[in-house]
Amino acid sequence: MRPILLVVPREAEGTRLDRFLASTLSAMEGGPSRTELQRWIEHGSVKVDGVSRKASDKLREGARITVEPEPPPRTEAMADAGVEFDVVYMDDAVIVLDKPAGLVVHPARGHQTGTLVNGLLARGVFDAPDGDEEIDERPSVSARRDEAAEGADEVFPGGARDLDRSRPGIVHRLDKGTSGLMVVARHPRAREHLKRQFAAHSIEREYVALCVGEVTAKTFDTLHGRHPTDRVRFSSKVKTGKRAVTHVRPVETFGRHATYVACRLETGRTHQIRVHLADDRTPILGDPLYGKLPKNEVLREAAVALGRQALHARVLGFVHPMTGESIRFEADPPADFQLALTTLRAMP
Repeated sequence: MRPILLVVPREAEGTRLDRFLASTLSAMEGGPSRTELQRWIEHGSVKVDGVSRKASDKLREGARITVEPEPPPRTEAMADAGVEFDVVYMDDAVIVLDKPAGLVVHPARGHQTGTLVNGLLARGVFDAPDGDEEIDERPSVSARRDEAAEGADEVFPGGARDLDRSRPGIVHRLDKGTSGLMVVARHPRAREHLKRQFAAHSIEREYVALCVGEVTAKTFDTLHGRHPTDRVRFSSKVKTGKRAVTHVRPVETFGRHATYVACRLETGRTHQIRVHLADDRTPILGDPLYGKLPKNEVLREAAVALGRQALHARVLGFVHPMTGESIRFEADPPADFQLALTTLRAMP
């Protein structure tokens, strides 16, 4: 990764070093996260006029900042052949898989083993060659904010070259309780291309869900942020946050008791579909975080049998990072979802 050279403009005079770097680099295509920037500053990889500085140091106009990007830190992620998932498609650049509900995507606190990444390592997914020449992942930029990656909160900075990294090739994720299609990059060039597509919201993603209550066709276009009192949850009823857009259409209705819906994502915020439907008082059946057990006996039994939110990523389409071809995949919901759907269809 090549060094990055920045020159502080007049409008950034007096700005803290960490905030200037975050506003300039973090939103760029393939740019570092705020956590990465903090680590680089602490390690002395960021110099202002040739001298290492603290994150809180104030900048002056015309100062020259040199950033030496560091690779992500190593972790103890190990191969685990016991992790099961279905491979839908794989070539030298990407793997498309059908993630089962209950599987965590990458190692994190409380889930150091048994994750999708551990299973991918066991299958040698990241042994693919890097492709052609190495790309310049973070080119020199002017000191202006690049909005191209605004809202790309499903995009992760981790790389695929070091097999011990915690989330190699992971460019988006599904919640533990959500099943369905995911794409994973097999080398850095593919990863960066996919990250740009997610940042530009050009990935086709459609989910299906079973909701409690009557859902009509609508588009949710809201702010999205942490819930003001419950930090585990997110909410669309916030005063500040990022834009979240979900297009919802009913597929099948079951009186006023429940609705089978299809949801097309325009943005990809954490828990976005779950939040939009719950805040509209039609939560996803079985959602342990944003819903509650329905009063209707049939719905309640279906929710208990599911034991997770009835949400499945059914469609995934993107431009292949190496060939430029548009490719699209579909995967039917798994057996537990289908059983719940059958139960709803049998409602009086």
